[in-house]
Parts: sequence; C-alpha cells; structure tokens
Amino acid sequence: MNISQAAARSGLPAKTIRYYEQIGLVVPQRRANGYRAYGSREVDLLAFIHRARGLGFDIGTCRKLLALYEDGGRASADVKSLAREHLSDIERKMTELRAMADALTHLIENCHGDERPDCPIIAGLAGAEPIGCISKEHDPCDS
Repeated sequence: MNISQAAARSGLPAKTIRYYEQIGLVVPQRRANGYRAYGSREVDLLAFIHRARGLGFDIGTCRKLLALYEDGGRASADVKSLAREHLSDIERKMTELRAMADALTHLIENCHGDERPDCPIIAGLAGAEPIGCISKEHDPCDS
C-alpha cells in the first residue's frame, strides 16, 4: 500500500510517517519506481508508535518499545520498567503543573483587575513578591 493508505490505517499523517522513516523508526520497502510500499507489518508498527506517542512516550523510548515489541523473547519486566519510568515522569510533571496553577491562581485572586497600576501578577513575575514555582534560588518550572 502507499503512504496515504498506510496513514489512513495507522491514524498518522503522511508527514509524520515520512519523519518516522527519516529517523529510522519504520523502514518501508521501496518499489522499482522509488515509491514507498507499506505492508501490514509496517502499518502495525506505525499504529504501535501512534499509540505509544499518544501516551506521551518520547521517540527514544518508542525505539526501545519497538525493539521489545519485535523481540519475541522479551521480558515483560523490561516493558514494565519503561512504562513505570514514564508514569513517574508524568506524575512529576503533574505535580509541577499543579504548583504552577496554584501559584497563578493565587496571583489572579490577589489582583484587583481594575484601573490601578499596582498588580500582584506583575509584581510576582518581577520577583517583588514570592510566588509558588518562581523563586530566586530554584525554579522548578524550568525543570
């Protein structure tokens, strides 16, 4: 099948498929005329990558997952370890996002939002007022 058919079956745009080919995640066969020829195996790999990316796995981890997917002798513990590590990253990011949201909520609630020039949001961003994730020593929002 051609790239547009593979795109329709895998749920990925053709541009993304070309990118995955360029970085070596998927290698389709080539016809005599140079056009890509995708078989069911390549479409399955593309769908696998699509689902993994949908769960937020980065390209490097997708490579590892693909290698495990194709390894019939894999240990499920290896797969579980990658998934746990990713879940830990997600939970850390959620904690950081919650801290940012709380800090911003605090600033918004303390801003009168009127015609006066004094504004706790500007003061907080300028460092005049300590706020949640913005501090001079450490900014976890940069992590």
